Amino acid sequence: MKKIYLIVLAAVCLGSCTFKEIDYLDFSLIDSSDTRMFQPLNQCVTDLGNGMPESTVLPDGTPVEEYLAQESDATKATSTTLPAFLQQFMRWSRQKKVLEIAGVYQSVDENGDPLTLSGKIVLPADRKIKRVILVSHYTIGTDYEAPSNTFPLEGLLATLGYAVVEPDYIGYGATVDRPHPYLMMDVTATNVVDMYFAVMPFLEKLDITPEHPEIYLMGYSQGGGTTMAVQRLLEDYYSNAVSIKRVFAGGGIYDVRYTFENFIFTNWASYPCGVPFVLYGQVKGFHLDDSYFEKMLRPEIRGENNCNLNRWFVEKKTSTKQINLQIGTHVTDQILTEKAMTPSDYDVSTLYSMMTINSVLAYAWTPKAPVFMMHSIDDDTVPYGNATKAQERWSNANIQYNFGHYGNHVMCCVRFIFTVKTLLEQSND
Repeated sequence: MKKIYLIVLAAVCLGSCTFKEIDYLDFSLIDSSDTRMFQPLNQCVTDLGNGMPESTVLPDGTPVEEYLAQESDATKATSTTLPAFLQQFMRWSRQKKVLEIAGVYQSVDENGDPLTLSGKIVLPADRKIKRVILVSHYTIGTDYEAPSNTFPLEGLLATLGYAVVEPDYIGYGATVDRPHPYLMMDVTATNVVDMYFAVMPFLEKLDITPEHPEIYLMGYSQGGGTTMAVQRLLEDYYSNAVSIKRVFAGGGIYDVRYTFENFIFTNWASYPCGVPFVLYGQVKGFHLDDSYFEKMLRPEIRGENNCNLNRWFVEKKTSTKQINLQIGTHVTDQILTEKAMTPSDYDVSTLYSMMTINSVLAYAWTPKAPVFMMHSIDDDTVPYGNATKAQERWSNANIQYNFGHYGNHVMCCVRFIFTVKTLLEQSND
């Protein structure tokens, strides 16, 4: 499996990277038998001078270039349009090249059993780094969107002199044959932290040492909630080993139960794929019987013999935007069964209990490191109530809240990353 993954990953990287004259890293220095260390599979130089690679996608799975193609003469002067904002977004950097390194590392699955996971490191081309930014990525539908298989949007921050470390999560990249335990916060946070601990000795072996030891945490959407879970894990269990400079969380799912209940109480899902995504993640993450899908999802949604679920969550070749089109409705009771729409039902209440367990707001913990939290009031994917509930729950924490009318979920994602870029430039470290 690992050999096949290496071949596929190399092919993807060759297709998305532009090779220039530059000194590549000498991976012969890395002990391939050291399971504690990140093991590189390939490296490539990406020239951002002409924009982002074709492989770069936005949170709904749409290639960035497709959005840019929407820009007409009539919208070029309108800085509030997504294509115009993306144009500005890509003109950040004076340094036009970054070094991408895809590889694998050791972590655990939801049962605590050992598992080889994959991810990507993006470095400035000169390999002089200020700090590490540990990124938890947003919800993806296809394996193609996994960081190790594409150029992640957050990778642009490497042009400012940072090492961007971004894992794939279980179910993508090296573990594409497994279900993704969507919104299982503890195991996903563990997977993210394990990549950090595997990457640091790898960089040290290559004589790449951050100027400052404190790290940044960052994530949007699913990654926003995961980032807060990562912060909690590091502060509660690894405070002597890791110091957090600042946390950036945007558009986050901090209360899984509230997010799902919102689908039911409003009978509306602006981002309909979120409904089966949450259900599938909880059922698979807690190893519940697949009969839950028949109990909760209408037949036309799951398909004959769960063929739609298999296409979306097993084959992983369908973007979230495409899944939304296939679902074909925003009305929740046309997605969920009558049973699933009844909160008092035993099976539904069981799922609610599990969703509560997977909500970072349920932790007996208050963030210690400073946090910048951003959410659009107009978010059409992750209910804005996640942000206000976080503000209420963590009222005594050192959190800078930035809530405003920042457009839909995708638009706010771009604004969030651009805002993080600005804050990093202001900190100058």
